Parts: sequence; C-alpha cells; structure tokens
Amino acid sequence: MVRTQIQLTEFQAQDLKQVALEKSVSMAAVIREAVDSYLLGSGTDAGAVRRKRALSAIGAFEGGLRLAQEHDAAFSEADAQ
Repeated sequence: MVRTQIQLTEFQAQDLKQVALEKSVSMAAVIREAVDSYLLGSGTDAGAVRRKRALSAIGAFEGGLRLAQEHDAAFSEADAQ
C-alpha cells in the first residue's frame, strides 16, 4: 500500500468515522472503498481495478488449509465483484 495524506472537512471526517464504526473497519478502509467505487464509475477498466485489488489481498490473511485448497474459487469470486 501507498501512504498518502488528504484533508477532509469536519463533516466528511465525522461521516467517515460513523461509517467506519458501523462497518467495524478503519476510516482508511472506507476511503479505499470509496476510491474504488469512484474509479469503477469513472470509465476506468473495472476489471483491472478488481484484479489489482484481489492480487493485493494475496498473503494478507491467514486462511488456513481450507483457503489454500479453495484459492482458485476465492480468487475468481473476488475478480467477479
């Protein structure tokens, strides 16, 4: 991941914090999701964006033997979203 710094209005920050709390994720995760949505809607190659996102998840989680045995299905599912 690349670290970046942005400035938000007070209202944006408050709303992001609320969404993050409701989803039990970080504000950064909410912002990344919003950026992905924006890129997908702006004419960017949606498939390329999804593939990059799926590939970035490789090795980020400990899925145990089940994930290792079903990795093709899991990857295909992530790519289809």
